[in-house]
Amino acid sequence: MNHGKCVWIVRCVLLAGLLCLNACAMVGVSRIKLHESVNERRGDVIGTGRLSDRSVQSLNVVALNADDCERAFDACVETVLHSSGLTDEQRLSALSELWLARAIRSDRSKIDAEMSDQTLDAFLQAGRYAYAYLFYTKRQPSERSFELRQVQVIGFYNFSVQRVVTRFFQELPHLDKQWTQTQLAGWTVMRPEAGPKSVESTAEPTEPVELLSASTLRFNGLRNVYRRDGFGSEFVAVAPPDKPDNDVPWREPDYASMTGALLFDGTTLNDVLATRQVRVLVRDPYRDDSVTVAGREVPLAANFTAAYGVWLARSGFASQSIRSLLGREGGIKTPRVFLMQPYDPNRMTVIMLHGLASSPEAWINVSNEVMGDAELRRNYQVWEIYYPTNAPIAVNLANIRKALDTTFRHFDPSGKARASNNVVLIGHSMGGVIARLLVSSSGDRLWSVIPTRADLSPAKKARLRERLSPYLQFTPMPQVTRAVFLASPQRGTPYAQHTLARWFGNLIRLPANVIKEVASVSDLIKGDSESSTPMRIPNSIDNLSDKDPFIMAAADLPMSPAVRYHTIVGVYTPPGPLIDSSDGVVPYRSAHLDGAESELAIPSWHSVQETPAAILELRRILRLHTAAHSTAVSWSSEKSPSRNVAATANSWLPTN
Repeated sequence: MNHGKCVWIVRCVLLAGLLCLNACAMVGVSRIKLHESVNERRGDVIGTGRLSDRSVQSLNVVALNADDCERAFDACVETVLHSSGLTDEQRLSALSELWLARAIRSDRSKIDAEMSDQTLDAFLQAGRYAYAYLFYTKRQPSERSFELRQVQVIGFYNFSVQRVVTRFFQELPHLDKQWTQTQLAGWTVMRPEAGPKSVESTAEPTEPVELLSASTLRFNGLRNVYRRDGFGSEFVAVAPPDKPDNDVPWREPDYASMTGALLFDGTTLNDVLATRQVRVLVRDPYRDDSVTVAGREVPLAANFTAAYGVWLARSGFASQSIRSLLGREGGIKTPRVFLMQPYDPNRMTVIMLHGLASSPEAWINVSNEVMGDAELRRNYQVWEIYYPTNAPIAVNLANIRKALDTTFRHFDPSGKARASNNVVLIGHSMGGVIARLLVSSSGDRLWSVIPTRADLSPAKKARLRERLSPYLQFTPMPQVTRAVFLASPQRGTPYAQHTLARWFGNLIRLPANVIKEVASVSDLIKGDSESSTPMRIPNSIDNLSDKDPFIMAAADLPMSPAVRYHTIVGVYTPPGPLIDSSDGVVPYRSAHLDGAESELAIPSWHSVQETPAAILELRRILRLHTAAHSTAVSWSSEKSPSRNVAATANSWLPTN
């Protein structure tokens, strides 16, 4: 082969090599599905277990990758912290996620187990860098409101808060009651300064016995979970149960919503990055929509469903309500007034009464929807009445009225608070009958239901009247100005006389106090003859019959002219005239009330209160009531004798 040909071959080989090198350096492109693209951009160490794209990019800028940082974490953090190639926002957000990834990897504990100091330190570091990003970089949080990165960093912060506050709660039993600061994992945890409270308690505060992270709870049976996104992590604070000798009719919530946050000392970015001092902040989200942090007012995170859901899940109402109906051991004997939130003198009160064989569980979604509606939540607090449904209506009416009067006097002795005026009553089924009687005047119309002998002496007649007056003579509750009756048999129902209902009614045992009262009344009625037949008192199922003397006499009692009222009825029977319809238990003719401000018929079985249409109607009515009685809400300094869980939580983490 001659020299020229060899040179030509060498040149061709070199040219081919250069072309291959250029081909390898070219950029390729492929397409992925849109949802995969969104998942990649939104993914981070919390959701996927891997660093987010933004943190990976920041590491690439300083010639690092995720594997490098996992192998040599301290060196990686130092490089990211001091490299000049990153902005403060890139640096701080990446450091927050790196520390959070380290904390999650080392957090091998289960939900309630105690975490190690190393893990606690990592969560605090992650929270501090996120805190610095949010409040100590050049741009205001509002300037990044549309940026996904800020949403991710808020998530890093709130996740860290959740784990730190949980760990701190586990430390509380080891601290002195008067503690001001304590050392944990090389950090100084400062006790927040106690500030003025909107509602003060005269009772001794008690420490919660349990703290549940709301984000880890899932509920069956609740249609919606209502939250408010914002700063901090949501919890449920669990107070010790009431003492067995606590015979007052009201029950304040043993489960309360709480939001926790971490505040890191310092007034500049360098101060915050150097500090090892942190304060734990606690807020009641029902009273605080926002919180001031580093001179900026930011929205406060909240969960308005979790505490309610835990209360219902642990209540045991389902079986207890049946025991109460049958008069068996373990049932309740007197009405109770359950406050769904800590008492607030500046919110109007909604009182809910369940029906036969039921309990507060009848209002599962109704209460949740009221508390979940921001406008209604600002203006109302919910009380739920729980009463023994085996007792006659007249007995429950008197006892519920007494329980409510006592509760109002306890929380508002002057009766001038917004909570004690323009009250709304909501009753379902038998609870609706009782609710109507709570706003009605009896006069002397109900005495005809008591069979008395013509030969009774004047003295016995006077004693009989004195004994029965609490049950047969009443006036409207002055606090109530609106009522809603749902599927309520105001004129009774023929179904109470059906064979199955009568068989079930025969299983009911009346409360012992009612039997005793009946025996004494029966003795008075007998007159001088000892051969008279003992008096039989009807139970609750008897009372609901359209042939029952009490329900017939009470049907036309006049309601207070100060009360506006509404009806919601179910229509379950086949299509036809509304007047002939029924919800399967209560005929329309019985549930209908002349003079109602509104009436809504909903295709539904008897449990109409749980239908979305009924809940929407209740929300409409409550908004209407708010508009009619709107006043500026300002937190009162009036002392209220309240043992609420917000105050309970503040006994170990007081608010600023």
